[in-house]
Amino acid sequence: MSLLETVSQKQKSGWVAMRLHVDVPLMAGILVLFALGMMILFSASGQSIGRLEAQGMRFVLGLVILLVLAQISPEHLRRWSPWLFAIGVCLLLAVEIIGDIGKGAQRWLDLGIIRFQPSEMMKLVVPMTIAWFLCDKPLPPAWRNLLISSAMILVPALLIAKQPDLGTALLIASSGIFVLLLSGLSARLIIGLTALASALAPLLWYTLRDYQRQRVLTFLNPENDPLGAGYHIIQSKIAIGSGGVFGKGWFNGTQSQLDFLPERSTDFILAVFAEEFGFIGVLILLAVYLFIIMRGLLIAVQAQDSFSRLLAGSLTLTFFIYVFVNIGMVSGLLPVVGVPLPLVSYGGTSLVTLMAGFGILMSVHSHRKLLKR
Repeated sequence: MSLLETVSQKQKSGWVAMRLHVDVPLMAGILVLFALGMMILFSASGQSIGRLEAQGMRFVLGLVILLVLAQISPEHLRRWSPWLFAIGVCLLLAVEIIGDIGKGAQRWLDLGIIRFQPSEMMKLVVPMTIAWFLCDKPLPPAWRNLLISSAMILVPALLIAKQPDLGTALLIASSGIFVLLLSGLSARLIIGLTALASALAPLLWYTLRDYQRQRVLTFLNPENDPLGAGYHIIQSKIAIGSGGVFGKGWFNGTQSQLDFLPERSTDFILAVFAEEFGFIGVLILLAVYLFIIMRGLLIAVQAQDSFSRLLAGSLTLTFFIYVFVNIGMVSGLLPVVGVPLPLVSYGGTSLVTLMAGFGILMSVHSHRKLLKR
C-alpha cells in the first residue's frame, strides 16, 4: 500500500468519525474496555455463550443510543433538561404507587411492552438539569441558587432511596453534587458542608433498613459471619489475593470456577479478573479506565459553554465514582452496595445508561466548534 493510499484511508476514517460525531480516542477506550469485559465475562459465567450474546446485544443497543445522542447538540439537551427532569420525577412517583416489586424492592415500571427502572435515566437527567439551572447564572452560585439546586438533587435521590435503592440514590446525588463542585464553590464552603455532612452522618443509621445496616456491620467486620453476610467479601478478598502478580491464567481461577465466589459475573467480576490475570492485569484494566476518565475530563475542559462544561465534567466524575465504588466494594474498602463495574460487569440497564452518557460526552466534543463565541 502506497503512502498516498494510507493517507487517503486515514482522511476517510477521520471524515466518517467527524460525520458521526464520534470522538475516536474515547470510542477506542470504550471498545478496549468492553473487549476486556467480554473476555472475563466468558470465564466468570462458566463459558456461557448465551451470556456473551446477551451482553453483546445490550452493548449494540447502547452503541446505537450513543450514536443518536452524539448527533444531538448540547443546546438541545439544555432545552430538554427541565422537561426530562419533570418526566423522571413523575415516573419515580409512579414507581412508588404502581411499581413492580422484585427481590424485595419496588424499582420497576411495567408498561407492557417494556419493563424498566426510571432511576437509571435520572443518572443522566439530574446532572443535566443542575447544569441547565446554573449555566446562565453567575458562578460560583449564590446561596439561593445553591439551595434550589440541592433541592433538585434531593427530590429524586430520596424517592429512589425509598424504593429502596440506596446505592443508586447515592450515585445520582453524587452526579448532581459534582455539578455544584465544578461550578466553582469556594474551598471554605466545601469544607464546611463536608463537616456538616460528617456530623449528620450518624443520624443516617436510624433511617437505614435492616439489610442496609447489616451491610455496614459486615463491612466493618466480615469475619463475624463468615458463612453468611460476610461470605461475599471474604471470598472476594481470597480470590484477589490468590491471583498474585501474574494471575492463575484464563479459566484457571479456583474461587470463580469452583463456585466459591458469589455474583462473579456481576458485582464481583473484578475479583475474577484479579484472580486470573493478577496484579498486572488489574493495572492494565485500571489504565484503560484512567484513559477514559482523562479523555472525558479533557472534553469537559475544552467545552465552550458552561452547560457543556458542567455536564461533561459531572458525567466523567460519576463514571469515576462507579469504578471507585466497585473496586472499593470488591476489595473490602467500602460496604457492598451493588454497583457494577462499568462496561465489564454483566448487566443491561446500567450498560445502556453508561453508553448514553458517553454519547453526551461525544456530543459536547463534536459540537464545540459549532457554538457561537
